[in-house]
Amino acid sequence: MNWWIILAVTFFAGMGAGLGTGFAGMSAAAVISPMLITFLGMEPYTAVGVALASDVLASAVSAWTYGKNGNLDIRNALVMLAAVLVFTMTGSWVSSVVPGAAMGGFSVFMTFLLGIRFIVRPVMVTAGTQGDLDRSTRIRQSLIWGALIGFVCGFVGAGGGMMMLLVLTGFLGYSLKMAVGTSVFVMTFTALTGALSHFAIGGLPDWTILTLCVFFTLLWARIAAVFANKADPKTLNRAVGVVLVVLGIVILGFQFLA
Repeated sequence: MNWWIILAVTFFAGMGAGLGTGFAGMSAAAVISPMLITFLGMEPYTAVGVALASDVLASAVSAWTYGKNGNLDIRNALVMLAAVLVFTMTGSWVSSVVPGAAMGGFSVFMTFLLGIRFIVRPVMVTAGTQGDLDRSTRIRQSLIWGALIGFVCGFVGAGGGMMMLLVLTGFLGYSLKMAVGTSVFVMTFTALTGALSHFAIGGLPDWTILTLCVFFTLLWARIAAVFANKADPKTLNRAVGVVLVVLGIVILGFQFLA
């Protein structure tokens, strides 16, 4: 395959994924997986593994940036992480026996759906109920939601970022920036576990594609996280939503023409 095609696809995939991660705590898989599947013909299971691997450093640098600005709840993140890690491995195994076409279609659909969600109903700072929940209730909710999020992460490589964002803001009463910071912290470890599981089951991917995806995603995630901690949440949500909707439409168009 032409080297310039690989460079272009990984650059735009990494840019979209990095912006989504740094701005809104989204998983890189929502963008990277369908692009690698559609434009480079990569096997869906392998593409998910590459996307999860790209998520690791991007989420880590984003978490560090949010934490430096006081937007990271370490205590609750660790509770949720315990449940997420266990069920990420379960979801990864289940995805290995699901037909590839189904996984690819789900990835594209998720890209478009998440974009619409950001545009129509951006996640804003909420009055929240976090202060009204006792510690044991919050732990129970974190464990239950963490199990569900972990399974989704392992199954479709979605990292559970958007689900976690909705849970933290809608059910645990976090502000948007605190929710994103906490989400990317957990995603660092879920993505690592998911990537290792995928590579152990499906084998290692092309090293050039993997390296480029990791680098470009990390670069754009860092840029996005810096700006996200200073910018208006509504504007950021809608900007990322537009990017994802456009990507979803373009990828769907290529699949129909193929």
